[in-house]
Amino acid sequence: MSTAAEKVSAADSSLVVDRQNMPYELDAGLGDRARIGLVVLATDQTIEYEFRRLLDLPGVALYESRIYNSQTISPETLAAMEAGMTEATRVIMPGVPLDVVAYGCTSGGMVIGTENVHARIREARPGVACTTPMEATFAAFSALGAKRICFIPPYSDVINRNMRRHMLDAGFEVPVMGSWNIPDDDKVARLSPGTVRNAVLELGADDSVDAVFVACTNVRLADQVESLEAELGKPITSSNHAIAWHCLRLAGVDDVIPGFGRLFRTGLTA
Repeated sequence: MSTAAEKVSAADSSLVVDRQNMPYELDAGLGDRARIGLVVLATDQTIEYEFRRLLDLPGVALYESRIYNSQTISPETLAAMEAGMTEATRVIMPGVPLDVVAYGCTSGGMVIGTENVHARIREARPGVACTTPMEATFAAFSALGAKRICFIPPYSDVINRNMRRHMLDAGFEVPVMGSWNIPDDDKVARLSPGTVRNAVLELGADDSVDAVFVACTNVRLADQVESLEAELGKPITSSNHAIAWHCLRLAGVDDVIPGFGRLFRTGLTA
């Protein structure tokens, strides 16, 4: 019986050219301007699509991992994700420097707490810049000069009320809110663009608000922001829209990016 080495040798005998150890050059790779890491919920169907749309810039690379979560959204299931966050970060491009790591859960980041999210990420990536959807949204409000927010979350009422209180505690007014009150993440991901559009135009038209925020990384909005702003006359953002912008700005990418509304033509405020 032939050994593996003998079989390889016999196959090699038919080679016309067999050139080994060829010279090569290395460049900076795909992320020569920014490498962005993203921890994605296991149930999320939307954030990766919208991130790739929003971060489609030369030299900007996106690398993701997934973290287990329950399809049923509750304070208890959201809090449980903290235990897996460090390992989910650790498997994103081990040994390759990242400029930013984002945790892609709006309600989860609120329940776990921004400082705790940063701490779990930095256990795997010491010193890396971090962001969550809510802190990114607050940075977006500040950059846009928005003070009075129309808030449109999809969650159950207890999460919605806690998130509104979180916004109030951060110094923003929230005089208008509306929700579909859906605790199932799969259904949230399948909210039609028309459904979201109608809610933004109806609730955002109220004179008491100067900006609109649609919460949840599973809600599709990024492709509509530009046209909705033109129709409504007010800035609009969402969890994915705000956190993608925040990742770029934290990584030092200050490009004015057309087609995605006012925020992507705006820099970070001090």
